[in-house]
Amino acid sequence: MAGVLEGVTIIEMEGIGPAPFCGMMLADHGARVIRVARQGSRDAAGRDVLSRNRERIEADLKSAEGIAAVRELARTADGIIEGFRPGVMERLGLGPDVLLGDNAKLVYGRMTGWGQFGPLAQAAGHDINYISISGNLHGYGRPNEKPTPPTNAIGDFAGGGMMLSFGMVAGILNARSTGKGQVIDCAMTEGAAVIHAMQWGFRGMGTWEDTRGVNMLDTAAHFYDTYECADGTFISIGSIEPQFYALLREKAGLTDPAFDAQMDKSAWPALKAKLTSIFKSKPRAEWCALMEGTDVCFAPVLSMADALKHPHNVERGTFMNIEGIDQPGPAPRFLGTPAPKPVGRK
Repeated sequence: MAGVLEGVTIIEMEGIGPAPFCGMMLADHGARVIRVARQGSRDAAGRDVLSRNRERIEADLKSAEGIAAVRELARTADGIIEGFRPGVMERLGLGPDVLLGDNAKLVYGRMTGWGQFGPLAQAAGHDINYISISGNLHGYGRPNEKPTPPTNAIGDFAGGGMMLSFGMVAGILNARSTGKGQVIDCAMTEGAAVIHAMQWGFRGMGTWEDTRGVNMLDTAAHFYDTYECADGTFISIGSIEPQFYALLREKAGLTDPAFDAQMDKSAWPALKAKLTSIFKSKPRAEWCALMEGTDVCFAPVLSMADALKHPHNVERGTFMNIEGIDQPGPAPRFLGTPAPKPVGRK
């Protein structure tokens, strides 16, 4: 099977990080994604997970022939994605005015950290910077400690590549119904802000403090955190709802009446200290035997190597080995038009 996006053609200007992630998402689900690489650039086929499922061509973007080749590809494509600083594609002669002039239905996806305009638009940056000005990074970490970036997952991939992949599909649907393409200005700062929509809602309702590590979902609550076990490994619990919290108490033997005060924030530090001691009394395997698969809302905190072997991931085929490289398989799952197994190069 070819996937749900069979018949969609995307031109991807080779880059790093979020734009290739967008290309991967589209290609995983059946789109024909043609990566345009600079002439003589390193080919990471089969080794870089983000480059899987692509066709690849090289073009000298400093030559008239190279620019003409890209324009010719874009004339019949549904979309193009690029992750350069604002103005780079225009200087190459491949800006939106040119390519939409050639193909009125083209959806032109532009991925940047700061957006196509604004005081910071031309500045260099990385995920850590984009999630900083969006109000995200301030809340990541433990109380009285410095902010801790969650690798580059929030800006680059959740707020960037995933947001652009949604934008490309939505834009192509619109172009097919209206006959008109358009430009998508996908800024990671704004994508990161959208990812935090729930926290902004809580803040508006007065139930979220703008301080690190003092809220229910940011490690302040004893029933929503990670805990070390006797063998030095970790587990996670998220027993928010009363029935799940009651089951946590049952499974962990929390008979102390102090645990009745689940939602009393003033009691959380003392209850967390008690839970810390309890969870450290047994190795992780024993806690898994007691709680995994129950409504405690429990899971072991696995390394990448261990995640490959977890029975749930194995049965669902969450991870695959493609050309010797372990990697996540396509998601989400389309049961009617399943994504084909990825390959390093089409």
